[in-house]
Amino acid sequence: MNISLQIKSLLNEAELYRAQGLFPEAKDKYHAASAMIHKIDKLKNKDSLLKAISGKIQSLEKKTEKVETGPSSPELSEKGQNLIKSLFGENDLQKAVALAKFGQFERAIVELEALLKDDVYRVDAGKNIIRCKMAIASVDDAIDQYHQWLSGDLFNGHQLESIRTYLQPIVDRKGIDKVLPVPEGERDEIDTDADSGGIEFSMPEAEEEILDITSIGITFTSGTHKGKMVEFDVNFQSGGTLSLIISKNDQGLIDGLKNGDCLDDIQFYSPIAMFKGTAVVANKTRIDTGPKQGDFCLDLKVKST
Repeated sequence: MNISLQIKSLLNEAELYRAQGLFPEAKDKYHAASAMIHKIDKLKNKDSLLKAISGKIQSLEKKTEKVETGPSSPELSEKGQNLIKSLFGENDLQKAVALAKFGQFERAIVELEALLKDDVYRVDAGKNIIRCKMAIASVDDAIDQYHQWLSGDLFNGHQLESIRTYLQPIVDRKGIDKVLPVPEGERDEIDTDADSGGIEFSMPEAEEEILDITSIGITFTSGTHKGKMVEFDVNFQSGGTLSLIISKNDQGLIDGLKNGDCLDDIQFYSPIAMFKGTAVVANKTRIDTGPKQGDFCLDLKVKST
């Protein structure tokens, strides 16, 4: 593997562990990346990158100290949370995602497309448009949308690459034999080596600090599936909240779940890696309108510690 890709992989893995509260593992990945960077003579932004990694390590050390000395109290959603508040969220992105979660996909796409104009929300809005396309049509429609953005100039190469690395594993998992093209700017960066004047890449941006989860496996502790893992696609994601659309035919799987319940043995699947963790049931709602009428929306809040 190209050394640039190796370092990028280490940095992304570090962010993965950091996001899940696995601070020692994250530090190990940062140290490994730093050691590789030290060996590259023609890295254009070597000093700034090493400084950024050092800052990440210091931040992790402070968080580790707090975890070891402070009380452990998971952040739970308030029981009986008003449904309207749940639907309309705290910002425009959450409002659009809420519309999609409850079956209003077409309207959600309109709201999300408006957010593409805002650089702060562009990548998250793009990923959620992809999710809506898959929910109301097919993965092929999501692929077509990616190609449209690739041929335009709304997204920069780094933003499109973030969307590509989210969508490609889903394409692969569905058994579709298609490879999404790498954005031109990102491809040039990957192909660059020391002999052509040096390599340059950056730390994962803030928008990537929240890991994309494409599917999860829940091991049930009661019911007919007790002791068995059942895998679900993650239909929507807003920060650390994952939304699953559960078919009415599978209602029995979630009948015993209520707000505040903690699921201690969950397998998370992301474009970067596979890992285990826990989550809290934030909301369970029956969808009353739209193409998913009769199905259920299950919101899970991922616990970071």
